[in-house]
Amino acid sequence: MKVNVIGGGPAGLYFAILYKKAWPQARITVYERNRPDDTFGFGVVFSDQTLETFQKYDLESYRSITENFAYWDDIEIHFKGMTRRIGGNGFCGCSRATLLQLLHQRAQALGVELKFQTDVTDIDAAMRDADLVIAADGINSRVRETFKDHFKPHVDLRPNRFTWMGSTKPLDAFTFYFKETKYGIVIVHAYQYEPGRSTWIFETDPDTFAKFGLDPLDEPGTAKLMEELFAEELQGHKLIINRSMWRNFPAIRCERWVYENCVIVGDAKATAHFSIGSGTKLAMEDAIGLYEAFRKAGSTNVQAALAYYETNRREEVEKTQHSADVSLVWFEHVKRFWNMDPTRFIFGLMTRSKAITYDNLALRAPDIVNDIDHLVANETKALGFDVDTKKPVPPMFQPFQLRGMTVPNRVVVSPMCQYSAKDGLPNDWHLVHLGSRAIGGAGLVFTEMTDVSADARISPGCTGLYNDEQEAAWKRIVDFVHSNSAAKICMQLGHAGRKGATKLSWEGNDEPLESGAWPIISASPLPYYPNSQVPREMTRADMDKTIADYVAAVKRAERAGFDMIELHAAHGYLLASFISPITNKRTDEYGGSLENRMRFPLDVFKAMRKAWPDDKPMSVRISATDWIDGGVTGDDAVKIAKMFEEHGCDLIDVSTGQTDPASSPVYGRMYQTPFSDQIRNEAGIATMAVGAITTADQVNTIVAAARADLVALARPHLMNPSFTMQAAAWYGADDIYCQPQYLSGRDQIFRNAAREREEMTELKRKAKPKPQIDSWKQAAE
Repeated sequence: MKVNVIGGGPAGLYFAILYKKAWPQARITVYERNRPDDTFGFGVVFSDQTLETFQKYDLESYRSITENFAYWDDIEIHFKGMTRRIGGNGFCGCSRATLLQLLHQRAQALGVELKFQTDVTDIDAAMRDADLVIAADGINSRVRETFKDHFKPHVDLRPNRFTWMGSTKPLDAFTFYFKETKYGIVIVHAYQYEPGRSTWIFETDPDTFAKFGLDPLDEPGTAKLMEELFAEELQGHKLIINRSMWRNFPAIRCERWVYENCVIVGDAKATAHFSIGSGTKLAMEDAIGLYEAFRKAGSTNVQAALAYYETNRREEVEKTQHSADVSLVWFEHVKRFWNMDPTRFIFGLMTRSKAITYDNLALRAPDIVNDIDHLVANETKALGFDVDTKKPVPPMFQPFQLRGMTVPNRVVVSPMCQYSAKDGLPNDWHLVHLGSRAIGGAGLVFTEMTDVSADARISPGCTGLYNDEQEAAWKRIVDFVHSNSAAKICMQLGHAGRKGATKLSWEGNDEPLESGAWPIISASPLPYYPNSQVPREMTRADMDKTIADYVAAVKRAERAGFDMIELHAAHGYLLASFISPITNKRTDEYGGSLENRMRFPLDVFKAMRKAWPDDKPMSVRISATDWIDGGVTGDDAVKIAKMFEEHGCDLIDVSTGQTDPASSPVYGRMYQTPFSDQIRNEAGIATMAVGAITTADQVNTIVAAARADLVALARPHLMNPSFTMQAAAWYGADDIYCQPQYLSGRDQIFRNAAREREEMTELKRKAKPKPQIDSWKQAAE
């Protein structure tokens, strides 16, 4: 095998080391445009876990790295006069120049040829010259750009400006400084990477940067200004510049990573924001992933190895990028959190990327979790609730009020279509489904989307609330919930619009009925799928009838005894089709601007609110983004929420997407929660988060960080109706209501959970003792 590596960064060098060590007969040449002692940047960061991976794959380079590192266990946060240290993190800082020199030495010792000051300009020739080409040529990759029509890169230049500098100031923790200056907010990410040297990354929003009045390329001017602004923090130490220009972070993704015998790795392939310290980590893990692909496919089976690499590495890269994206957005919108209590601000900072959660922090920084528990309890007490503020329960078990309705905890059974009704009539399945989950301890239970007319149904199996028989059936369910639980119950009303007259979900989700379909309507005559029924564009008469149907359903819901009503205006159904510019192509007063597109949904809501008792709350489910260019965005969602609030909406149920088959959601844990966070903290309205939320730990994290007021879970409730009761046992929230028939079972799970939690906590603490610098040096030796 002959291998050409274009770019002498960590990804290319580490792959060369691993491959050459495994197959010494390989001829590997690394081409680097710079000199071996050129120094760009300052320090790089690795976690404990990453170092353990390096130890597994190449002990020699691992030893070299750990003999030349600065180790710290704490994160220190400075915000509005408060300083908090959070331990148990485990990071290693190393000079980037030193890391490259160590990898150079290791590669050369194994027989890898390194050619410095050699710029590969003819990529085709490099590919013809070798069996395998590794493109590790960085963010501005020439290889990626040469074949961009194949790799299909997407580069998103983020709005914040940042610059990397160094300093002689010693730091014994990864340190965040948040400072409000006369120009605006400036954030510092700082850490020590070798004795007498630390990295300082300055970050600010575009408005603040503009007020600096600096030339982005003026490195001395930037250093002087930052030294003045952070004189107290630097304590007389100077800043060091080295290509320290202000720049925008490029979030890079590529649709493909492989072209013939060439593969892109490291920053050429994908970037991850510096706020989670993952750029060099990703690059070296790319090298490991590529090496593992050759181990599985065979050392000379290039095509099979590259195919395996692209398939199996992509999920992990995208997972890391998702965490980094969520993290960078938090820093971009730090103004959103600026007026929060410092304890909540710090909790939000620590949990921003979803890698660290409430339970995780309880192990590494119990004082932070104790403080956030007390904060939420005191806020709840200030609202008039009689709650224990000395020994508070976790945030998810604090009560919450909307108008005259009080829910005993923040857990919500999300609306879940069961497709089990006949002619819109809920039956025993719905009684057991909703009743058992109410008994299971959830604070609020939602019905599935229930339709306001027969023609408003999604499918023949959907429930309705448009005749007396349906009203009586729903009253039976409501009465059961009220008689046998402490839960409140909400009726979600909707109209399927262009997504109506479709099959049951397990027969073909959103696929049109082959027979028995009814006529459908929408904002515009656009079918959902090419083979879907074409909806009729709604006329004024259609609108009047639809409003009357909603009002009639609201009155039936009141007679049935529901505690709350939700209007479904999301997921591409009728009202969502008016709100989104993707589905609303009208040229009358109901199309065009957001205000016009909101006209009919607001008409429906206002009529519903007028028919619903003043002391009972109403919510609206919206799609906060269409996940389509040109569609609804998070900023639009804030405006939409405010419009509904102005007319009496008490809560926004924040979902996303499903507007059109062309949407491209970015999935992940709690992937819709950032939109709830934005709406809650920018619009100032209560929100409910939903979407890939699966654990009580996540519920606590979301509520404690004020990303939502209520948290809805769907799939976890499908298989575990007692999700909330079991969570209460785990956290010792013994005030949760339990019906007398189940008390003995409740007592047992509380006893077992207390013992299991104590044992698990002890095991986790023993599993990863806090490492010390001396022990790491000893291990390296």
